[in-house]
Amino acid sequence: MTETELKADLHRYLQQAREALLWKLDGLSEYDVRRPMTPTGTNLLGLVKHLIGVELAYLGYVFGRHFEEKVPWFGPTGRLEDVDPADEVPNADMWATAEESREYVVGLYRRVWQHADATVEALGLDETGHVPWWAEGQNKPTLHRVLAHLIAEIQRHAGHADIVRELIDGAAGVREDNDNLAPGDRAWWEEYRNRLERVAREAGQG
Repeated sequence: MTETELKADLHRYLQQAREALLWKLDGLSEYDVRRPMTPTGTNLLGLVKHLIGVELAYLGYVFGRHFEEKVPWFGPTGRLEDVDPADEVPNADMWATAEESREYVVGLYRRVWQHADATVEALGLDETGHVPWWAEGQNKPTLHRVLAHLIAEIQRHAGHADIVRELIDGAAGVREDNDNLAPGDRAWWEEYRNRLERVAREAGQG
C-alpha cells in the first residue's frame, strides 16, 4: 500500500467518525442538542465543541500549523497556542453557551476539518510532531500515530453521542443510510429490552 493509499484509508475512517457525530444533531432543537443527559453533563453540541479543540490540537498545534480563526473559548486571543492552563475554566469546551448557536459550532467544526485535512495533505505520515501533554519519550509521535489516536478519540465521542441521542428521543443507528441495528419495530425492541431486564434480574439473584 502506498502512502497516498494509506492516507486515504485513514482519512476515510476519520471523516466517517466526524459525520457520524454530526448526524446525531439532525432534527433536534437548540434545547435538545444542549441537554445534559448524564450526571457529568454529556451533551451533543458539547461533544462537537470539544472535538474542535481536539482536532486543532492534534492536526494543528502539534505540527506547528496554527488555525487563523479565533476560537472564543481559547481565552483572550482566541488562539490555542496562547491558552494558559492556569486560566482554563474546567469543561468550558464541553458545552455551548446560549450565544454559541448550533450553526456556529457545527460550521466552525467543518472549517476545522478543512484545516486538519490540509495538515494531513501537506505532511508525510512519518513526519513527527510534539505533544507537550504526553509523557516524555512518547510525546513526539508521527502523523500516522496522531491520525490513529484522533480516529479513536472521535469514534469514542461518536459512541457517546449514540447513547445521548437515544436517551433524548429514542433515535439510534450508526449512519443515516445504514443503522446497523437488528430489524424490528417499536414493539419488538420493547420486548427485547424487557427480556434483557428479566435476564439481568435473574442473574442478579444468583
